[in-house]
Amino acid sequence: MPRRTPRFTLDRLRTPGRFPGFLKTASVCALIAGLLSPLSQVAAAAEVTAANDYCGGQCSDILPPGENGNATLAQILLNQAFGTQPEHAEDQLGPYANLAKGYPTLTNATINTFFNDASFGVASDQVASTLSPAGRSDVTIVRDKKTGVPHITGTTRYGTEFGAGYAAAQDRLWLMDVFRHVGRGQLTAFAGGDPSNQGLEQQFWRNAPYTEADLQAQIDNAVAGNGTRGQQALADANAYLAGVNAYIDASDSGRYFPGEYVLTGHKDSITNAGTIDHFKITDLVALASVIGALFGSGGGGEVNNAVSLLAAQEKYGVEQGTQVWEAFRERNDPEAVLTVHDGQSFPYATKPASPQGAALPDTGSVTSEPLIYDATGTGGDATATATSATATATALSSARRGMSNALVVSGQATASGHPIAVFGPQTGYFAPQLLMLQEIQGPGISARGASFAGLSMYVELGRGQDYAWSATTSGQDIIDTYAVELCQDDYHYLFHGTCTAMDVVEQKNAWKPTTADGTAAGSYTMRVYRTKYGPVEYRATVGGKKVAYTTLRSSFMHEADSIIGFQMLNDPDYVKSPQTFQSAVQHINYTFNWFYADSTHTAYYNSGDNPVRASGVDAEFPVWAQSAYEWRSWVPATNTAAYTPASAHPNSIDQDYYVSWNNKQAKDYSTASWGDGSVHRGNLLEDRVKKLVAAGGVTRASLTKAMADAALSDLRAEDVLPDLLKVINSSTVTDSTAAAAVTKLQTWLTAGGRRTETSAGSKTYADADAIRILDAWWPLLVKAEFEPGLGTGLYTAFTANLPIDEAPSAAHGPTGAHAGSSFQYGWWSYVDKDIRAVLGESVQGALPQKYCGSGTVSSCRDILISTLKTAAGKTAAQVYPGDTLCAAGNQWCADSIVQRTLGGIKHGNIGWQNRPTFQQVVEFTSHR
Repeated sequence: MPRRTPRFTLDRLRTPGRFPGFLKTASVCALIAGLLSPLSQVAAAAEVTAANDYCGGQCSDILPPGENGNATLAQILLNQAFGTQPEHAEDQLGPYANLAKGYPTLTNATINTFFNDASFGVASDQVASTLSPAGRSDVTIVRDKKTGVPHITGTTRYGTEFGAGYAAAQDRLWLMDVFRHVGRGQLTAFAGGDPSNQGLEQQFWRNAPYTEADLQAQIDNAVAGNGTRGQQALADANAYLAGVNAYIDASDSGRYFPGEYVLTGHKDSITNAGTIDHFKITDLVALASVIGALFGSGGGGEVNNAVSLLAAQEKYGVEQGTQVWEAFRERNDPEAVLTVHDGQSFPYATKPASPQGAALPDTGSVTSEPLIYDATGTGGDATATATSATATATALSSARRGMSNALVVSGQATASGHPIAVFGPQTGYFAPQLLMLQEIQGPGISARGASFAGLSMYVELGRGQDYAWSATTSGQDIIDTYAVELCQDDYHYLFHGTCTAMDVVEQKNAWKPTTADGTAAGSYTMRVYRTKYGPVEYRATVGGKKVAYTTLRSSFMHEADSIIGFQMLNDPDYVKSPQTFQSAVQHINYTFNWFYADSTHTAYYNSGDNPVRASGVDAEFPVWAQSAYEWRSWVPATNTAAYTPASAHPNSIDQDYYVSWNNKQAKDYSTASWGDGSVHRGNLLEDRVKKLVAAGGVTRASLTKAMADAALSDLRAEDVLPDLLKVINSSTVTDSTAAAAVTKLQTWLTAGGRRTETSAGSKTYADADAIRILDAWWPLLVKAEFEPGLGTGLYTAFTANLPIDEAPSAAHGPTGAHAGSSFQYGWWSYVDKDIRAVLGESVQGALPQKYCGSGTVSSCRDILISTLKTAAGKTAAQVYPGDTLCAAGNQWCADSIVQRTLGGIKHGNIGWQNRPTFQQVVEFTSHR
């Protein structure tokens, strides 16, 4: 039976989300009575012997909300009506949330109060169940009592992967089905026409508009190009799919399949009519395309860059305007926090001395390429139009939001002499979670950790026998924009001098109301025009010539290639050292920062297929689609090219420490997104870890505390507010309103500048007024500081390149508000550099002029005090206007994290933390 909600700090959702109109208790009870009878899976307990484990009980991990992401119809209805939860659906939310108030007193002995033991195997008295899936004798799935994580042990390679697929479907079948439809651009037809579904499928399909033949070709090419390992990957994938499909058949006949299939009209709860489609190998590529686009595809934004450059040149003239643009772009800011901080230089995508081939649009000529055609009903109403515009802007932006962090310390600075790592991916918060935990032990595989649902034939982030690894999104530029000259009409273009027709790829979707989604009927066609230089994203004129701007991504048509790197990471016979770890992740073509720790060594490597660009091409801007400006050795038919060698990627072994929070990787290594300047959220880690390393004696607890403290810190308060107050306090503040605000801000700053509750579960911030004031003040002060000097046109253009703020309560990215990840993108570096310059302090990489008050302290002070007074006068209801979850003025709720529902089970919101979703704390004590 479903258990009741445990006692921890949760705020129950106030609205029924996607299941309106059927929460009447009487009708729910009637349905439940008839739904509790289907057969459930029963398995006997058994003892499992752990594989070789060199962590000595010092590996821990956590992944909220819980391992169990599947729920029957009865369980969904119970959850919606009474808030009860299926077993292991929510049991990780409490420990995860409680670290926010528990970390100050954390010790090594109490780490597993907030994390779970990540040792291999399950103690005999902790085995909850053992299953031989589909009656196979070559694999068992053991689940532990505490978390329900599957521990898969196989005696054959096929059986091991079969078990991994079966376990994945047990825990995430509905989610896997959702995301294979997202990747294929078919979500609305599958799950309903809710605007969020429309936006999700449009955002991803625009960047990966594949046909079935395209998906299959990617598999064929990945296998053919990787020899024995390619063949093994194909065999593993097929065994994995067999396991997934075996669970589909078993759950269908046993009637314990996910209840969402009934609620969305795919199955009948009475007759069991309807089907759950088997998974096929091309579904894995569709799934991979979504994950790659969301987390591992740096680049883009060249057209937006061109628009802001033109605005700067229009205001200041070409030479000075370019200088202003470069200063705000901060390609290689000398004050930026670096992951590789030992002075090594890794030049990539730097500004060429003599740019060639630029194809900047004529002013005012740029229009984005439509994606939606022939819309009817709710596919074409005002809400749908707004949703489509947002999805387009997100898809075309160079800003990849909400990612991950890592803190890794060499054994030279630790109490034990062994390296320590606290790291994990920040993949957002969903119910069920995109990631799932598992342990896999079989021939050639020995690992425990997290994998994306539906791609879990290998552990993607986790630990091996004597090493652990993790990743953060890196964002270096592997996407270029080409201006293809049109000929004949708008759908033909010149390719190497020949007028060539664009390919047309379409996906037609239609939907009607269901129990799960009451959105009225509607339909539309998504249509993408593809060229050899990639999909068309914009139309414009360049020097009066009509062009289409296309985006070419090095991982386009190569979504399956990274499987080889993950296979290697799971192979204990391959990864035995930091060097072999680096060799493994070199086979991952997505843009990630990879971190490694064993009992003696640490390592770092930046992955991705970085194309070798033609001499003189500036990666920041569109270039002409001509042979002279193409990637070196580019083959259009396969979208392969020459790539920079591994030695040119930022990499390091045994640096004193590494930190990463999507910051700049190394000196001279440019990333596609803006904002790598003097103030970045990476500084929150850098400052704390650097101090720990200098003191020595670092422990798992002290490094975890550094992460947790940074997770509650307001970047603006910690790194910018002191200088703002320095300007304001340069003379006595006589205005009573401003003086009171300054006192509150100073008191908060002295207390640490954290957004933290008065006590665990209070749902009220300490220093709430100061937090409200800064949240209200920041956008006002940025506008007042910079718009007069830049002018409205250029200021607006720059805000399109880099938003001014990303406070916890902001709505942003694919998950909207309540997403946890904060302070990744904003104007804090600009404010910092400008205010320091006004104060007469030394600034490396300074802006070309002083903006605040035209550079005088007194005038700048007047601007700051005026905007501060306005901010202080704003009520909480004005600063936090409320939404479907939170009442206006509820500051804690506005910041809070929500596990965004992708299925029928809902969870309460938890207090804000800016930390990885899946997280490991590791310290290996020995090595093979």
